[in-house]
Amino acid sequence: MITGILSAVHADSTIEVGSHAATAKLFGLNINLDVVWVTVFAAAVVLGLGFAMRARATAGVPGKLQLFWEVLVEQVQDLTDSAIGPNGRRFVPLAVTIFLFLLVCNWIEIIPSGHNPEWFPAPTSDVNLPAAMAVSVIALVHYQSFKARGFKGYFRHYLTPYPVMLPINIIEEITKPITLTFRLFGNLFASVLMVSVITALLPLYLVPVGELVWKPFALFVGAIQAFIFALLTIIYLSIGMSTEEH
Repeated sequence: MITGILSAVHADSTIEVGSHAATAKLFGLNINLDVVWVTVFAAAVVLGLGFAMRARATAGVPGKLQLFWEVLVEQVQDLTDSAIGPNGRRFVPLAVTIFLFLLVCNWIEIIPSGHNPEWFPAPTSDVNLPAAMAVSVIALVHYQSFKARGFKGYFRHYLTPYPVMLPINIIEEITKPITLTFRLFGNLFASVLMVSVITALLPLYLVPVGELVWKPFALFVGAIQAFIFALLTIIYLSIGMSTEEH
């Protein structure tokens, strides 16, 4: 049965991996314009929610938008307090922003575009955005680690618990952005590919039913992956800033 499904998918020319609705070249590099404008759109949504919250903030009875922000910030603050301590509260805005931004990016795929490739793909289903975010997060982790531990403490942690662990510790640091990237990218790419499989295998009149069944699950996966990325950011910062005194 699995072989038959794979054969049908392979034979269907509508499933294209890595195709984009619009591309351009800049300094010899390929720019996926659909990923760029959807990423900008997601950032605009997050900024819009933030500005709307600031305009409607009140010390009295909070509205629905303020209540949403308060609950989200409190939950993230509890995570940072448990992972890093009170010193980690300065990272709450970062974790909240990462979660909301990735949530919007992941959920954009539910917007039907009626175009193949889609005009509004989930930008996290393209490896470039997850890789850029992972590298940025890990760079911040190393910067904060250097500040918290100092020059000697930063390089000494590569020799713990024993000097013989130096190669393993270096490999671990190198693989952190790689695993962070492919954890997010892999799940979102699989979600997008699943929609293509449903479209290829089901009769035309059953495609909406298949998407109706899959889309809620895709929303759940998108929310979980946004949460995991924000949580791992906090955990990596906690590990990187830990000292012998802690």
